[in-house]
Amino acid sequence: MYIIFIMHRRKFIRTTLLASATMISLNEFATSAKALKGESERMPLLFVGHGSPMNAIEENIFSKKWAEIGKELPKPKAILCVSAHWMTKGTFVNVLAKPETIHDFYGFPPELYAANYPAPGSPDFAQQTIELSNNEVKPTHDWGLDHGCWSVLLPMFPKADIPVYQLSLDLAEPPSYHYNLAKQLRVLRERGVMVIGSGNIVHNLGMMQWNDKAYDWATEFDLWSKERIEAGDHQALIDYDKKGRIAKLAIPTNEHYLPLLYTLALQEKGEDLTFFNEQTLMGSISMRSIIIS
Repeated sequence: MYIIFIMHRRKFIRTTLLASATMISLNEFATSAKALKGESERMPLLFVGHGSPMNAIEENIFSKKWAEIGKELPKPKAILCVSAHWMTKGTFVNVLAKPETIHDFYGFPPELYAANYPAPGSPDFAQQTIELSNNEVKPTHDWGLDHGCWSVLLPMFPKADIPVYQLSLDLAEPPSYHYNLAKQLRVLRERGVMVIGSGNIVHNLGMMQWNDKAYDWATEFDLWSKERIEAGDHQALIDYDKKGRIAKLAIPTNEHYLPLLYTLALQEKGEDLTFFNEQTLMGSISMRSIIIS
């Protein structure tokens, strides 16, 4: 019996070792295959309510939170930013190796115009974006990093050592177009690209007031959006105009809202959802922001 036990034990150990070696081998193969495809840790998604460009240089609750988040997030290979401030006829991606810092605003202090964000571009990931879109997205050298992008990244990733490129918004297309286009880009997350939508869920400059008491309609639409995001009801968010009057007040033009759809379109089932900067400023600008990971 003892001899039989020893023999069985040896067989068990040998089988276990072979199985372990096979698992290690398979894991190594999977890792190697992933590396060959240019894949890495799946990157989180962000939608950031960017508000005033002054947030780039002021130390306030928003910029402090961006800085805090930047320290907690994994470092991506590149950042794809969809900003409310690059509107085009057709959809374009910036393929510059050295995008300039665009000061696309007026009437602000000289210190803001002196701010610079010298991050490199990412022609390689820009080209991958074009290919993943089946050439729906076109290349361009005619844009850099606008304030919807760099005003957030300056506090969040102050070293400016992560390649950044932008995707434009074709405002002639309906919200469903933007959501479906973003869906085609989902593999970018697996390849190490962090997608950041930058805008504001509620954005009505024409009804701003000089205090932070939110209009009832602004609060209602902002909270409705939060509820739909938590429920994963993306279709309702695409069809936001069905909310009628409050939607028209919250989103008189949708360039600040559309970046939200790019973020949500890339969300996978079961991912964690975190809201931050949930304030409404000047009555009609929601700073509500989201991390999906």
